[in-house]
Amino acid sequence: MHYVDRAIHVATEERDEHTARHDFSVGYLAEALGQAMRLPENELVPLREAGFVHDVGKIGIPDKILLNPGKLDAEEWEIIKSHSLRGERIIAAQSNLSCEKAGTAVEIVRAVRHHHEHYDGSGYPDGLKGDEIPLWARILLVADCYDALTQRRVYRSAASHEETMAIMNAECGAFSDPKCFEVFARMIETSPLKVRPESAQGV
Repeated sequence: MHYVDRAIHVATEERDEHTARHDFSVGYLAEALGQAMRLPENELVPLREAGFVHDVGKIGIPDKILLNPGKLDAEEWEIIKSHSLRGERIIAAQSNLSCEKAGTAVEIVRAVRHHHEHYDGSGYPDGLKGDEIPLWARILLVADCYDALTQRRVYRSAASHEETMAIMNAECGAFSDPKCFEVFARMIETSPLKVRPESAQGV
C-alpha cells in the first residue's frame, strides 16, 4: 500500500536530485528508527513514506536560494523555512487518498509540517516543544539530521559517522527528543544504513 502518490517523488527528482536522494535516505532511516522504537507494524510504511516526502516543499524554493553555496541572509532563511509549510500543502492536496487512508494521511501531513520543530521549542513553523511535537516528526528530525550531516552539501563537506553522532549527542534535548536519539544511537551502530568512511562523501 502506498500513502503518497509516486508522482510527488518524481516531481522532487525532476526539481533536485540531491533532495530526492536525501528524502529516500531519511525515509529508510525513519523506518528503521520507528522499528527500533517498537512502533506498531502498520505505522512503519507510512512513516517511511513521510520521510520520502519530508522535503517536498523545496520544490517551491527558488534555485538561487536552494542551491546557494554561501550564507543565507535573514529573508532567504525565512524562504527556506517555508518548505515545511509548502510540503504540508502539497501532501494534503493529494486526490488519491481513500477513506481508510485518511487517518494515516493526516499523520504524514503533520510529520511533514513539523519535522523542523526542536525539542526545546526553538524550531519551526510553530515553535512546538517536547511531546507537543508529533512523534513521527520527532523521528524524522533525528533521521534528517543524521543524513544531512553525513552528506556533502554545496556549502560544506560531509561529516563522518563519528563526527555526526558527536554533534547530535551534543544537541540532544535541545534539538532532538532524547528518547528518539538514544534509540537511534543504539540502532545505527549495527544498521546497514550506517554511513561508512568510504560513503560519507555525498554528491
